[in-house]
Parts: sequence; C-alpha cells; structure tokens
Amino acid sequence: MNVGFVGCGRMGRGIAANVLKGGHDVLVYNRTPEKTAELVAAGARAVSSVADVCAGREVVITMLADDAALNQVTLSTSGLRDSLGQGAIHMAMGTHGVAAIRDLAKAHAETGQTLVAAHVFGRPDVAAAGQLGIVAGGPPDAVRRCEPLFEAIGRHTFPAGPAQESASAIKLANNFVLGCAIEAMGEGFSLVRKYEVDPQVFYDVLTDGLFAAPSYKVYGKIIVDEAYDNVGFTAELGLKDINLVLAAADIARLPLPSANTYRDRLLGAIARGEGELDWAIMAREQARAGGLD
Repeated sequence: MNVGFVGCGRMGRGIAANVLKGGHDVLVYNRTPEKTAELVAAGARAVSSVADVCAGREVVITMLADDAALNQVTLSTSGLRDSLGQGAIHMAMGTHGVAAIRDLAKAHAETGQTLVAAHVFGRPDVAAAGQLGIVAGGPPDAVRRCEPLFEAIGRHTFPAGPAQESASAIKLANNFVLGCAIEAMGEGFSLVRKYEVDPQVFYDVLTDGLFAAPSYKVYGKIIVDEAYDNVGFTAELGLKDINLVLAAADIARLPLPSANTYRDRLLGAIARGEGELDWAIMAREQARAGGLD
C-alpha cells in the first residue's frame, strides 16, 4: 500500500519501521526532521510538509502525542483534511479523547475521506518488535482495507465496531486500568518497605502468582529498580491520558473514583520536575507520601 506517516517519536518510529518491513511504500513527515533519519535509512522517503505526506497515499497514519497536535495536523490549512484524496483513510493511532475522535470522523466524512481509530497497546520496545495490540474502530470496509497494515504493526487486532470513538473508549479504559495497577503496586511496595521487606521479594511474589502478566513484570521491575529514567511513557503523557479518561467519564456521567488518586500522584511527581520520567514515577510519589523517600 501507499502509506504516509506523521509522528516519528518513540512509538511512531517503531510502527513506521514495521510498515516498511511489511513491504509498503512509505512517506514520512515529522515536525523535527532529524527524527525521520532512521526510517529514511530503512527505505522511507522523508517529505517537508503534511500536504506532501498525503500525496498519492491510500492511508496516512498519525502517531501524535495529544489532541491539539492531531487537530493541528488534520484540520489546519493544507492539513490532512485538505490534502488527502477522496476515499483515502486517516488512521489515528495515538491516544486521543472520544470527543476529538468523534469530531475528526465528522470532518473527514464531510470531505469524502474516512477516519479509522486504531489505538495501540504497548511500550516502544513492543512497537519496534511489531507486537502491539491494536483496537480498531471505523466503517467496516475502511477497517478491512487497513488489515495489511495491522498485520505489519501488531500481534492482534481487536474490533471496536463502526464508531471510531468506541476504539478511543477502549484504549482509554485500558490505560485507566493500567494506571490504577501501577498506583496499587506503588502502594503495595510502600507497605512492605515500611516493614523492611526487600522490594525484590515482593516483586517475586507478585509476578510468580496472580500478577504474572507483562504489565506487572515491566512496571514492577521499574519500581523495584527505581529505573524511572527507563522511559516508555512519560508522566506528562500519563496525566494527559487520565484527563482524557475523566473527560470521557464526564460525557458518560460515570464516576471513576480511582482515577483521581493516580492523577494526584502524577501531578505530584510533575510538580517536582519529574514529568519526563516514566509514569511509573507515581510509585515514588506514593512512597514519598508515606515518608519513605
């Protein structure tokens, strides 16, 4: 397929590299051009504008940090909406709010294009390995057209149905549960430290039994080693996501009492200048609340 790719950060580079490995023709654009160098070396062609990355493309993928960046790339003059051809697909893979995705779906439909929300699960190393989980929402025909890309990018695609915002709701709910798990681990590690338990022992107990899952192993190990500079997903991005979760809950009139706890931990860490560390930093913030750090 002829593919455009916008957003070559930690996640985007791994995703775009696997699209290339899948045999697709790829144009890449990034606001900071040097971030495209690895992809160009692998066979992609770098372009200098959003309009250029749309030229002759069947699908343009965006992997952007937040709703503001997505709206800028899509809705500004000479953005995706102005530049994509009739019948082309915009595949939005970043984590975005349900309202933003709903509005973009309408904007693309008005110009004869289609939005597919294809949000992903996994850290940058998982993206590079082509093992992401993908949750895809959009018109069935458009989602089917994207299947060769899903196969190149991920290990499994979960169908969210025809409404693009449904995919966003699933992604946000997943991040909400994961954030709560990290916060709960932080509380558990703080408790055992109060009784002079080696955190490694508690980690072994967790990951040998009920919590022998990748998320507990990855984030638990970061907490044990205090390796918060092993960044897969920053505290700032974690705060962005929990705010999107709370916004989605407000739209649905749904209480999420656990959300405020881990949001407060992220806010505390960010206030200490730790916003660019991994979002597991909330465990250190929990330890500080108990007088441990």
